[in-house]
Amino acid sequence: MAGEPQADCLFCKIVAGEVPADVVLDTATTLAFRDINPQAPTHVLVVPKAHYPNAAALAAEPPLSADVLSTAGQIARLEGIDESGYRIVLNTGSGAGQTVFHVHAHVLGGRGLRWPPG
Repeated sequence: MAGEPQADCLFCKIVAGEVPADVVLDTATTLAFRDINPQAPTHVLVVPKAHYPNAAALAAEPPLSADVLSTAGQIARLEGIDESGYRIVLNTGSGAGQTVFHVHAHVLGGRGLRWPPG
């Protein structure tokens, strides 16, 4: 069920403190931590503390969707990439590169980011 922790979900385990992570910001509704395989000098993941499998499921919860984006903006400021530019990426589905099925926003910056990605 959306919103409920999933026993087999890596990000639910990180939120619960069962798996360590390099936490950058912890809010009432989100947790932001460094990606273990960074694709840019700044690569932070922002996850809602409640489990939603993908961006489409999260879209059904507008206040929580806004919290994820707000936290991403806070990360950009904290990491000093808000002025130079950054990218927020939400991969939805395995065909788009989603490997952990707990929605998460990638905050990427600190280098030039080409377009189109991929």
